[in-house]
Amino acid sequence: MAVKFFGQFLVEQGIIPRDVLLQAINLQESANKSVGEIVLDLGFLNAEAVEKVNRAQRTVDMRFGDLAVQMGLLTPDQLQRALARQSETHLYIGEAIVSVGGFTDEDLQRYLAEFKADQAQFATSKVEIPAGVPYADLCEIMADMTYKMFTRVARLNFRPGPCQIVTHLDQVHVMAAMDFTGDLRCRYILTASADVQEEIAKAILNQESVYDEPKEVLDDTVMEFVNVVCGNVVAKSAQQGKSLDIMPPEIIDSTGGIDIPVGYTGLYFPVCLADNGLAAISIIIYP
Repeated sequence: MAVKFFGQFLVEQGIIPRDVLLQAINLQESANKSVGEIVLDLGFLNAEAVEKVNRAQRTVDMRFGDLAVQMGLLTPDQLQRALARQSETHLYIGEAIVSVGGFTDEDLQRYLAEFKADQAQFATSKVEIPAGVPYADLCEIMADMTYKMFTRVARLNFRPGPCQIVTHLDQVHVMAAMDFTGDLRCRYILTASADVQEEIAKAILNQESVYDEPKEVLDDTVMEFVNVVCGNVVAKSAQQGKSLDIMPPEIIDSTGGIDIPVGYTGLYFPVCLADNGLAAISIIIYP
């Protein structure tokens, strides 16, 4: 068993074919909009203002709507109207599958119950660090902030897997690292497959496609994403009375994988993505 999405579960169980799931995903993506897209549709903000808030989200741990209100770009009433529109028009993947003829409403309720039972051991609303890990509170901030930036900056659809203590990190397409000093000495590592790197690059560069971008530019966007995450980690930790400093990010060679040195603690946070891309957060805590 592993963390998975409802659609993935349905395909693996042979309940629907993959092409039906893809039809449903396309329908869902066309129906579901972010708050930024909705306020643009409603005429509350123009494209320039929406992008201004999106850029600000890279340095402030706030949701789009709350930040837009704080910046004086939206009124509280406009935000509530946008949130109401988002709620009214939201289409869940199960509903989308029903809409494209995958199965009936009655089937949906039964399959949802089976899916929830399958995923019960992974159902959690918070980051959970294994018992006995040093600096668990700061590691929790690092993981939580990464998840937030996956959603707000990279716009990835994902589910976090349970944290594991590891002694080895497998080879991946790209691995970006940043070192922390201060109250916690550790190395933060973000790993991503090629398709996840592409999504991060599109978000950072604000481009529909990065097909022609050279590897150096794509790697730079991953390092910039790590900068965004870790800069917010420093700010969040300071609010809790912890002092952290960060070094410049770097791309590291993961050929053959990376062994965690004896005496160090290796944490691994796998991330399950809807499109089967691979991503993970690792934290190597120094003794």
